[in-house]
Amino acid sequence: MKVTLAKTAGFCYGVRRAVELAEQTAQSGRACVMLGSIIHNDHVVEHLARQGMGRVDRVEDVPEGAAVLIRSHGEAKEVYDQLQARGIEIIDATCPSVARIHHLVQDAEARGRQPVIIGLPTHPEVMAIAGWCRSPVVLRDCDALAAWLAEDAKRYSLPLTFVFQTTSTRETWKNCEKFAKKECTNAELFDTICNATARRQSEAQELAAQSDVMVVIGDHQSSNTRHLAELCQACCGQVYWIEQADELELERWGEASCVGITAGASTPGWIIKEVKTKMSNETKMEIEESFAELLEKSIKTLNTGDKVVGTVVQITPTDIQVDLGTKHAGYISMSEFSDDPSVKADEVLKPGDQIEVLVLRVNDGEGVVSLSKKRLDANKNWEEIEDAKENKTVIEATIREENKGGVVANYKGVRVFIPASQTGLRRNEPMTGLVGETVKMHITEVNRSRRRVVGSIRSVASEERAARSKAIWDTIEVGKHYSGTVKSLTSYGAFVDIGGVDGMVHISELSWSRIKHPSEVVSVGDPVDVYVIKYDPEKKKISLGMKDPNENPWETFLNRYSVGDVATVKVVKLMSFGAFAEVVPGVDGLIHISQIADHRVEKPEDELKEGDIVDVKITDVNLETRKVSLSRRAAMQGAAEDEE
Repeated sequence: MKVTLAKTAGFCYGVRRAVELAEQTAQSGRACVMLGSIIHNDHVVEHLARQGMGRVDRVEDVPEGAAVLIRSHGEAKEVYDQLQARGIEIIDATCPSVARIHHLVQDAEARGRQPVIIGLPTHPEVMAIAGWCRSPVVLRDCDALAAWLAEDAKRYSLPLTFVFQTTSTRETWKNCEKFAKKECTNAELFDTICNATARRQSEAQELAAQSDVMVVIGDHQSSNTRHLAELCQACCGQVYWIEQADELELERWGEASCVGITAGASTPGWIIKEVKTKMSNETKMEIEESFAELLEKSIKTLNTGDKVVGTVVQITPTDIQVDLGTKHAGYISMSEFSDDPSVKADEVLKPGDQIEVLVLRVNDGEGVVSLSKKRLDANKNWEEIEDAKENKTVIEATIREENKGGVVANYKGVRVFIPASQTGLRRNEPMTGLVGETVKMHITEVNRSRRRVVGSIRSVASEERAARSKAIWDTIEVGKHYSGTVKSLTSYGAFVDIGGVDGMVHISELSWSRIKHPSEVVSVGDPVDVYVIKYDPEKKKISLGMKDPNENPWETFLNRYSVGDVATVKVVKLMSFGAFAEVVPGVDGLIHISQIADHRVEKPEDELKEGDIVDVKITDVNLETRKVSLSRRAAMQGAAEDEE
């Protein structure tokens, strides 16, 4: 016969903590009584009684001078008030998960909401939770919730906040969640089911489905053990719920070959060990490990500064609950989640996700561990920054603000100062435009103790420009086309960045038309298409052209006119020796002073002015020198002859 032992069995953290507090108090010799049974297990209560820990059921019965141990299920706020009024020392063994529910219902009522507690109304834990709000509503399950809501429409007058008994089943939670989201406006649901309980129940169901016999160990007063037995009965034909080893009836198991065993959260290790020992002595069973050993394996020691990996259990507006697989309940406050205020925990995490965190503080008294993801990330990010400086790695960061003398970037929560001289901007150019931009930079200085980091955008830009420049000079050739950007203008041309190298487009190469200044064609920042006319690698000079050969105006001119044709032209410039006139855009011809009129002309401006439209005869075309000779006089004579 093979026995499979559940991994999660026996004392849960809250119970173990309560029992340890009770034992420590009893062994200290102080007069102390527990208020009610510390946990649902008579064997444990009797064990503590033998050590000197008494028990009372009412505050009035607490002996003078004695301290009071609050049980793991917790007590109502009124009980605390009564004890404090009498000056009685309180040793609070309330399970941290239960204490958290007390805060949730108290806060919900303070915010004008109606607390709704889902759980067994007579259970001590539920009764204690109800005692932390003035008008609690306690409902057993989803059916009771539906009936309560159906009784009176006024139930909807306040928004509802739901909490659950820590030992409730996942099925109860899911049913209530689905119903509340459908029927209730602005409902607020907190998954307060203990993660260890949920894991214990899930493991028990899985084990029961694989076993011929299932043994559930735990006190018959224990609610969580009852749930375990019920879940196992749904999956296995033979389920035995026992409190101790002498209740085992092995002869009833018949020919069972597989036996599964689990234990409730209030079951002490010694009872589990007794059951295991009896089964080993009376039958030949294959038992790999004792429950006590498995239980000890599940308990890890935590210290401040430890890096640990846990499982996200629940995300609330104020904190994130993390299961660390230890006897402590782990919490990350929202202020310790991320340095980036735009990051929302519920958008990047969900229950069940693994998360690595840093232990900030271990409170054994309350059984709580304060955790931080932000600080762990910060440590990692500092290491990344130090590595980036050491290896001259390029990192990307977002500029958050302009500061005196420079700008400040945020790299994963670490501030990086970039001096104005290292921004890559021109002198006196406003730095405001960088705010909000994601930039590449080198880290040039790191001092973690002073939390000082200095970066340089310019050095990265210089490296990238040098790499692009090399690539261009390695592949440049006459006639090659590039897409560039106009960087600056002069009276004689435009300088164009073709991707790491600047080339110059002479004014004569900007347009086929006659222009007086490059600004007539391009502006700084314009994207342009250019081609290489010539280049000098030694002097690092490149001459570029921008005129499209397909739009050569001489081709237009020659296709339209021949020597002897009369053309209508526009006077564009007057000189002492004549006037230049545009025949077609990009082709000018000279009207010599002797050809301006049919009579003697002293000065061209006596007959013409810039902008005049006149008829001329084309008298000569020199394709080599690209010169055209025009005669207004000949055109005038031809017109006179036509009139005769």
